Amino acid sequence: MKTTPSDPAATLPGRPPVVDPATWQAARDELLVREKAHTREGDALAAARRRLPMVEFDGTVEVVGPDGPVPFLDLFQGRDELVVYKHMWYDGAPHQGQCEGCTTAAWHLRDAVYLNARGVSFAVLTTGRWDEVASYTEFMGYTQPWYSVRDLDEPIAGRWGTSPASCATATARSSPTPRRVAASSRPTAPSACST
Repeated sequence: MKTTPSDPAATLPGRPPVVDPATWQAARDELLVREKAHTREGDALAAARRRLPMVEFDGTVEVVGPDGPVPFLDLFQGRDELVVYKHMWYDGAPHQGQCEGCTTAAWHLRDAVYLNARGVSFAVLTTGRWDEVASYTEFMGYTQPWYSVRDLDEPIAGRWGTSPASCATATARSSPTPRRVAASSRPTAPSACST
């Protein structure tokens, strides 16, 4: 059932007023100036983020996946670059109790064929215990590679698994030094993750 006010000019709670086209255009033009400034600032932040220095770490550090512990370098699958998504984890929570933002992001990152064709591998890292992670990924039907980085230090793991701003993507490159990896982190929008 649809209800309409007896006075069509009346503003319903939470709705903007109805105005003439010229008033709307003036408001739209004013907002567009702010939107463009926001876009330019976002572009500048993204450029600064891309220029952040990388940190080098030992690529032989082991992460746990479906085949047990493997060196971090194995996540590259022979490619030069690796993109990881750091998925927040709540120990002991049921499948539906894991981070909603991370769950949605991981669902939309189901296929890395495009990345793989360009020399880039993809993996999901989480601080969850592998037995819980394995059950979760099977339940969700995820096909991308997942690894537990529980009890490892930054930049591979660390505290990012316990705060709302902890969802992140990171890029790692094979270092010219054998068994070394250089990595930089790119936090996702805090609103993408639940608390």
